[in-house]
Amino acid sequence: MESRPNYITPAGYAALRAEYDRLFADERPKLVETISWAAGNGDRSENGDYIYGRKRLREIDRTLGRLSAKMKAAKVVDPAQQLDKSRVYFGATVTIADEDDNQRTLTIVGNDEADAGAGRVGWDSPLARALRGATIGDLRRIMLPGGEKEYEIVEIRYPATG
Repeated sequence: MESRPNYITPAGYAALRAEYDRLFADERPKLVETISWAAGNGDRSENGDYIYGRKRLREIDRTLGRLSAKMKAAKVVDPAQQLDKSRVYFGATVTIADEDDNQRTLTIVGNDEADAGAGRVGWDSPLARALRGATIGDLRRIMLPGGEKEYEIVEIRYPATG
């Protein structure tokens, strides 16, 4: 299996880390305590606290494993450090316009951080792939579920170096 880098912004990595820490240091220990208490109440076959607690503990452990694997595979890239800020690369905030001059601004982020409703598009999405390497004024055709669309790159921004 070919291993592709899992690019992520520093903020995205921090969010993964915070979720991992919250589950591992806060929620999991409380749940283990509840399960231990419930187990001491006798018959476990009809003990809802025990049964639910064990089920939830398995869910948390699976989530912790998934988050751990994502963090291990993550390649943190700070968009502010981008050398060529005239082209669309990882972390760019891009304003595009369609044929009807409807403008839309989006930021190209790691796949684990993508949230189309908030304007964050995953690095491997068709839209991001089509925009990679573009400069202001370039036209890019993108095949969308509703058909092909052409967009012009109007503006490219990167976060300021902090």
